[in-house]
Amino acid sequence: MTIRVRSLTDPHARHAAIPALSDLRIRIFRGWPYLYDGTADYEAAYLAEFIREPNAVLIVATDDDAVIGAATASPMAGQKPEFQLPLRALGMDVARIFYFGESVLLPDYHGQGIGHQFFDAREAAARAAGAVQASFCAVVRPPDHPMRPDSPRDLSPFWRARGYAPLAGLTTMLKWQDLGEADDSAHIMQFWMRDL
Repeated sequence: MTIRVRSLTDPHARHAAIPALSDLRIRIFRGWPYLYDGTADYEAAYLAEFIREPNAVLIVATDDDAVIGAATASPMAGQKPEFQLPLRALGMDVARIFYFGESVLLPDYHGQGIGHQFFDAREAAARAAGAVQASFCAVVRPPDHPMRPDSPRDLSPFWRARGYAPLAGLTTMLKWQDLGEADDSAHIMQFWMRDL
């Protein structure tokens, strides 16, 4: 087993990684709390759009040649209105904020420091691009959700240890199709942020 975490900067390498990353996102986000019923076509289009953004970063973790994890980040000013508008409404300068997209890792590789490497690389990219804050969103599910596992994995202690905190009352809504549903539905997303 040879685990390697690296940032893909070459455009050809990024595009070549899209099928594996699409598959990884679909597999990971089917679980709690996202319960996302994704498709390869949507994922490929989403990732292609994300990595086209200037200063976007794509970090990939591999075990030998197999992709086992990935993380993305890019300037908030290039993100969808759903992410920008709540911050703008508070008078925040989205030109100085970096948005951290997904951070996905196969469960067998949890606890090996890869998540920290993902955050280190994204924070370094944010600073290099001139950002002074980093932010991400986490889905909020009701405690009585019927698909909630008995002991769900809580990432908030890890995020807080990295210096992030939820911004009270600052949320947005994103739509996607949940497992077992026929159509997209809206989901509450909580903003987390830290100064860089």
